[in-house]
Amino acid sequence: PFIITDNTMVKLGIIKPLEKYLTKFQIRYEIYKDTIPEPTSKSILKAVDILKQGNFDSIIAFGGGSPIDSAKAISALASHGGRMSDYKFPYVLRKKSIPIIAIPTTAGTGSEVTKFTIITDDKTDEKMLCVGPGFLPAAAIVDYELSLTVPARTTADTGIDALTHAIEAYVSKKSNLFSDTQAMAAMKLIFPNLRDVYNNGNNKKAREAVMLGSTLAGMAFSNSSVALVHGMSRPIGANYHVPHGLSNAMLLPLVTQFSIPVSSVKYAECSKAMGAADHKDDNEQANKKLVKELYKLNLDLNVPTPEEYGINKNDFMNKLDILSKQALASGSPYNNPIVPSQDQIKSLYIKLWN
Repeated sequence: PFIITDNTMVKLGIIKPLEKYLTKFQIRYEIYKDTIPEPTSKSILKAVDILKQGNFDSIIAFGGGSPIDSAKAISALASHGGRMSDYKFPYVLRKKSIPIIAIPTTAGTGSEVTKFTIITDDKTDEKMLCVGPGFLPAAAIVDYELSLTVPARTTADTGIDALTHAIEAYVSKKSNLFSDTQAMAAMKLIFPNLRDVYNNGNNKKAREAVMLGSTLAGMAFSNSSVALVHGMSRPIGANYHVPHGLSNAMLLPLVTQFSIPVSSVKYAECSKAMGAADHKDDNEQANKKLVKELYKLNLDLNVPTPEEYGINKNDFMNKLDILSKQALASGSPYNNPIVPSQDQIKSLYIKLWN
């Protein structure tokens, strides 16, 4: 196996149990530790060359969403050639790639069970959504103990990312009975435990619940789709280098509020599953409580506003055209209960500053 990870996993020794296991069974391996957060089309090229030149039969992706996303892209390019931009949606990769065993160390992206990868185009700063069964890992090893050392900020951001996956998969225009079942289970596991894992990272029961919820949410949106939160989140991440889960967190309450009128029943069911509303509440009451709880969750998890994060307001406002075009180009907004116009997306971006 070719192990794809990041420097933190190696430096802190988190990868040691994996190395020990491979050594015990005399399995030769090589570690590539130079993946970066929010991977780019350029950042993966060195690993593609190593994989093509080496005598490897598989990839082990070990780490958070970025190493796993990087591994998917590396596998595709080493298997089929071309440039990363060739794989951008609406292209769908159906050919088999070098098999990946994904071992997540954060409870958030669900990338270990999805047919998606997100890679930023170095030239345009666009976050490219790449889709298809050719990106789906062959296996996933999900062990919550690997998440016990994750810092509070990363725990919060990845946790809200997973919650967003579950909610968006459930309300998406592509939702179905199979994805709905997983999304509901994910919401019930993630939301009640998210504050606990943020405040006390050693809470094993809460860590296990959020890790399982994250994987279920990944399966849910892989069999359904994400929607407007993700569509609007990617351009913020690409243009201002905001971690993906954090930009999702900034947008989730606002976009939920915008989308409720067209899918009030489903959002009310989300609210009740998460424990934000009581089962006796009608849809309107449940949805008011949902929006209130999502805003409160951001406060409790110290999610910064764009301004608090350090984004320049004037620069942001000047880029509204680019941001909104990139959001629509990702395809995700078309799965939203309300499919927004470009002007509506701009308006939502502006409301982030109010």
